[in-house]
Amino acid sequence: MSDPNPSPTVDYGRNTNRADVLIIGAGISGMTTAIDMIRKGNGRNFIIVEKGNQVGGTWNDQRYPGCCCDVWSHLYSLSFEPNPSWTREYPGQEEILDYLVDLAHKYQLYKYIRFNSAVEEARWDETTYTWKTKIARLGSKDSEFGQSYTITSDFLVSGVGQLNVPKYPDIQGIDSFAGKLMHSARWDWDYDLKNKKIGIIGNGATAAQIIPEIAKVCKSLTVFQRTPNWVIPRDDKPITPMRRAVYKYLPFVRRRYRAGLMDFRESFFDVVFDVKSPVHEFMMSVSKGHMETQLPGEKYAKLREQLQPHYAVGCKRVIITDDYFPTFTRPNVLLQTTAIQEITQNGVKVEDGKEHDFDLLVLATGFKTTQFMYPIKIYGSRGKSIEDIWSSGASAYLGMTVPTLPNFSMLYGPNTNLGHNSIILMIEAQALYINTLISKVQAAKSRGGKLRIEPVAAVVENYNKEIQSRLAESAFADPNCNSWYKNEAGLITNNWADAVIPYQKRTSSINWDDYHVSGSGADEVKAEGITKWARVIEETQVSNTALLVGLLTTAGAVAAGALYRNSLKAMLRN
Repeated sequence: MSDPNPSPTVDYGRNTNRADVLIIGAGISGMTTAIDMIRKGNGRNFIIVEKGNQVGGTWNDQRYPGCCCDVWSHLYSLSFEPNPSWTREYPGQEEILDYLVDLAHKYQLYKYIRFNSAVEEARWDETTYTWKTKIARLGSKDSEFGQSYTITSDFLVSGVGQLNVPKYPDIQGIDSFAGKLMHSARWDWDYDLKNKKIGIIGNGATAAQIIPEIAKVCKSLTVFQRTPNWVIPRDDKPITPMRRAVYKYLPFVRRRYRAGLMDFRESFFDVVFDVKSPVHEFMMSVSKGHMETQLPGEKYAKLREQLQPHYAVGCKRVIITDDYFPTFTRPNVLLQTTAIQEITQNGVKVEDGKEHDFDLLVLATGFKTTQFMYPIKIYGSRGKSIEDIWSSGASAYLGMTVPTLPNFSMLYGPNTNLGHNSIILMIEAQALYINTLISKVQAAKSRGGKLRIEPVAAVVENYNKEIQSRLAESAFADPNCNSWYKNEAGLITNNWADAVIPYQKRTSSINWDDYHVSGSGADEVKAEGITKWARVIEETQVSNTALLVGLLTTAGAVAAGALYRNSLKAMLRN
C-alpha cells in the first residue's frame, strides 16, 4: 500500500536511498534474490538498480534474430514458479522475457526497481558497516533531478552475472568500416537485412542462432570461423495444447517431466567434463553423425572437414542446433576459415589477401565474461579494490563471497557457470545461501546493532585450489581451444567443477567457521556452528518402475474399496 502522508514515512522505496539490501541487476539473479527475501520472510526492504529499461537482464538485452535458450523450457524456470504454458521444448527470448516480466508483476517488484540506473562504484564504510553505492541516472528526464546519487545499504548483492558487457574483437581497422557495424547483443532491428551483403565474425552459440535466420533474407552471408564447434541435434518442437493442459491441471506430471530433464542434463556432465569418460567418446560420434547426416556425401566433404573440431567436447560450449549445418549448403552462404588480417573501409581482408565487401558486419563475439563486475568499481575493507583482489584472476568462495568485501555476495559469479545444465538451478541455490547471510545482518539491525560477515581468506584460497585442481583435468582445460571460460592467462574463472547436485548440497548450509563475523550479535551467529536449510530437490526421487507399481497399487486399492462398499450395500439391502 502506498504511503498516504505528504512526506514519506516508510524507510525504503522510491523516496529513499537507504535500504537493508541493494541488489545490482534486475535479471534472473537479482529478481530471484529479491523474491527469496520475500518468500523467506526477510521483508521488502531492498532496492534493485537496473541499467536497462526492463527486467530480464540478458534476456532483455539480447534480441538478435533466432535468439533462444539451449536448455529445455521446463528446466529453465524457477522451481517454485513453474510455467506449464511454455509453447516450445526450447524457449525463445520473447517467451523467457514474458515469463520474467510476469514474475516481476506477481511479486510486485517494479516498485522497488530503478531502471536506467548504472552503478559506478561501491565503497564499504567500516565505521557504519554499510555500503555506499554511487548510482548514475542514465535517463535524460531522470538526470534532470541530478546526475547521480548514493544508496546506503547494510548488504550489497551483485546480480550482473557473466553475460553482461559485450566484447568487441581486437581487430586492426575495426573503426574504419564505413558500413553498418552491429554487435549481436545490441541488435538494431531498424536496419533492413534484405538484399544486404553481410559478414559475421564469430561462430559460437549466438552466431549459430543468427546465421540460419539472416541467411534466409540477405543477399550474401560470409561466416568468419576461427575455431569450429561441436554441434549436436536439438530436436526442438512445439508443445501441443493438450500437453500444456496436462502440465497445468496435472502438476505431478509436469514435475515428473522436469525431474526427467534434470536427470538427463546431470548425466551430460561427464560428457563436457571428463575426457576419459565413455560418454565423451559417444558424444563425439553423435556430433560427427549429426554433421554427416546434414552434410552428406562427397559434395560436402570439404565443408565437413572445415566444420570438424579437433579438441575435447566441452572445451567450448557445445552447440545444440538442427539448422546450423544445413545453412552452409545455401548458395548465398560462404564459410571463410582463413584468418582475418584487418577490417577495411569496405569490409574484411583475410591473410591470403582476399578482401570481402559488406554492407553489414555482425560481431557475434560474446561478452567480457572473465571481467566480473566490470565496469563497476568496488572498494572493500581498508579501501582495497576488487581489481587488486582479483589481480591474478577472479575467484570467490562458492562463487558468491569474496575476502575483504564484507556483507557482499554475487550470483552467477566466478566458477559457477555450467556447461551441461540450467544455470537457474545454481542461481536458486545461491539466492538461498545469500538470503541466509542477509537474515543475520537484518537480525542484528533489528536489535539496534550491526553485523559484519566476510569469508576467511585461507578458506577461500583452499576452496579455489580444490576446484582449480579438478578443472585442470577437465575438457574445459584442453589447450587446443580457447573459450570464454578462461581468462587471458588460461585460468578457468567461469565454470563450476562438478555437477549441479553437489553444488546444491554444498550451498545448503553455512559453516560459520568459514567466515569472520564481528559486531553485535556475532557471538550468537558463531554459536550456531552450522546453519542448514533444505536444498531444492529437482532430480528424480522415485524410479518410473516404482512409480508405476505405486499407481497400480493405489488403483487396486481404490477398486477393492469400491467393490467392498458395493458388496456391503448389497448385504444391507438384503
